[in-house]
Amino acid sequence: MANLAVMLEGAAATHPDRVAVIQGDSELSYRDVDAAARRVAGVLVSAGIRPGDRVAFSCPNVAEFPIVYYGILKAGAAVVPLNVLLRGREIAYHLADSRAKVYIAHRGTAALPIGEEALEGFRATESCERLFLVGAEPGAVPEGADRLEDAMADVRDVFDTVEVDDEETAVVLYTSGTTGQPKGAELRHRNMRDNAYSVSKVFACDAARPDTYLAVLPLYHSYGQTVVQNIGFAFGGTIVMLPRFDAQEALELMRRHRVTFFSGVPTMYWGLMAAANESVDVAQVARDLRVANCGGAPLPVEMHRRFEERFGVTILEGYGLSETSPVASFNPFGREPKVGSIGVPIPDVEMKLIGDDWSDVDPSPGTVGEIAIRGHNVMKGYFGRPEATRAVIRDGWFRTGDLARRDEDGYYFIVDRSKDLIIRGGYNVYPREVEELLIQHPRVSLAAVVGVPHEALGEEVIAVVVREPGADVTEEELVAWGKERLAAYKYPRQVRFVTEMPLTSTGKILKRELKEMMAGA
Repeated sequence: MANLAVMLEGAAATHPDRVAVIQGDSELSYRDVDAAARRVAGVLVSAGIRPGDRVAFSCPNVAEFPIVYYGILKAGAAVVPLNVLLRGREIAYHLADSRAKVYIAHRGTAALPIGEEALEGFRATESCERLFLVGAEPGAVPEGADRLEDAMADVRDVFDTVEVDDEETAVVLYTSGTTGQPKGAELRHRNMRDNAYSVSKVFACDAARPDTYLAVLPLYHSYGQTVVQNIGFAFGGTIVMLPRFDAQEALELMRRHRVTFFSGVPTMYWGLMAAANESVDVAQVARDLRVANCGGAPLPVEMHRRFEERFGVTILEGYGLSETSPVASFNPFGREPKVGSIGVPIPDVEMKLIGDDWSDVDPSPGTVGEIAIRGHNVMKGYFGRPEATRAVIRDGWFRTGDLARRDEDGYYFIVDRSKDLIIRGGYNVYPREVEELLIQHPRVSLAAVVGVPHEALGEEVIAVVVREPGADVTEEELVAWGKERLAAYKYPRQVRFVTEMPLTSTGKILKRELKEMMAGA
């Protein structure tokens, strides 16, 4: 079967009683998860979903995530996972752009009211027909929405998974590359499935000795989906859910559930090291931990050394993008890693360095070029954007926009991130989106957004602003403006005012100069 839902169904058939998901004090077996996913599929078909439709989904790392994710796939639809930090106006854009027919959203919490933002976005989108809320109290669902649990109770858990072609879209992951509004990267069933199996070879995953995974990476992101959820389910592992990363709680869960497989971004490793000095039995955590891997941003050399000393495991860095399902390279498991390197291509993936005109650069060690990737993992294209697709894919090669060099052993080292992309705490922040919002402020004439180094987050978001003549807008006002309208990881924490921007001869803002100026301020 080509359907990506085989990741769940294979384990449910082989190990029905094995624990699939742990959340708090509750456990769900593979039989439980598969049965619930079948009910979700039944609800969606009853709601009018047909093969090829898209279903948007907002959910933190809780047990419902894999249930709904695989349920959407079973129905033959494509999953459109949305960042749980998005605000209503941002959700409306994603629903309309993806042409999602149905939207499923977790109710969230008082601190993170996902359901409220979901309702606002849904009501602003005419093309989306139904909204189902997950985890809402009975009788407390607002007008215009339905409670998913009530709908699931009305259908049987007997559902035959829709067979799909390998080339059909399984997941639409939103990314804007480096410019403009977010674009939906269409990932085929084979893209996601084959990427999970290839990465599993890197880490020597074995269904006879299943791993226990701590899900701290957001599962709505491709890294968490592939390296934690899909690999975990494909090999009959157990996934311990942690909805919001807290280093002390993460270490305690690792100790209690004997976690063997940890995937994170640099800020998470930074947090684990800081929390390791407290009450948790770090020695036990270290004895159980088999794999530690990292992506999203470069990991400092000192963090590599300190983590290995404390936990006895070398962090393996890798590289990928939403457009590559996401993994393209990793430092090989079982070998001494090259610190600072993103490793070598994973099985069945090729990487090379190219110039602006797509030509191969001099292969000599140390030569800098743009990373291009070809293999099972490269997306179908950007949903509804053929021109944007043609700009980045040629003859099966995907150009990443990331500059790198390669050493004599074939290991790649990132030299610079895609143009002006900011990576804050593992989240991608695309400056143009923030700039376009700031310029909407009536007292802002021009805005440029840059990232500057930050010890804990990797980079912090700073806006450089030229006021309208005679305007007296303050830093506090603009920070509040952004905070109200953007996801929590996107809005600028600082605003610096200038009378003019440094420009190139063609009128483009010299962001490199701005970065240097802001970093030295």
